[in-house]
Amino acid sequence: MVDKKKIEEAVKLLLEGIGEDVNREGLKETPNRIARMYEEIFAGMDEVAETHLSKTFSSTGSEMVIEKDIVFYSTCEHHLMPFYGKAHVAYIPDGKVVGLSKLARCVEVYARRPQIQEQMTAQIADAIMDSLAPKGVMVMVEAEHMCMTMRGVKKPGSKTITLATRGNFVDNEMLQRHFFEAVRR
Repeated sequence: MVDKKKIEEAVKLLLEGIGEDVNREGLKETPNRIARMYEEIFAGMDEVAETHLSKTFSSTGSEMVIEKDIVFYSTCEHHLMPFYGKAHVAYIPDGKVVGLSKLARCVEVYARRPQIQEQMTAQIADAIMDSLAPKGVMVMVEAEHMCMTMRGVKKPGSKTITLATRGNFVDNEMLQRHFFEAVRR
């Protein structure tokens, strides 16, 4: 749970540390605004993805299900700067399916934490694998990292792509190719 009072104190110290006057008109409410914002953008800290994935429906089909272009916003745990992009999620059901919005909610749970993209990709795949027990899962995340575009190397537009495969997707190039073709359409 977010401790707003601690965040407000930290923001005041940060502003003072960069040489600002925390009593200046434009900054008086900033610590409170930042605390409220952090409560929203780090809401995943208090959530469990499996809660969203627990409502399933019986299914006799075992064809690949793909939810693509799930937009997310996250925060790099190394610099506390945003990274954002799209997640693409596929699974092969084995007797049960989940509502499509629940896949997007799973992405949101892990995106709304201080995070690294590699870990987030794996967490999404593992949560789906553990909750649905499908034949396989594949997750691809494409993101632009502000810690690379706004500071440091300063390369706007560059994207980082991470992949996680589980179950039948691990060694099956045909399934992987089908996933990539569907995502690129």
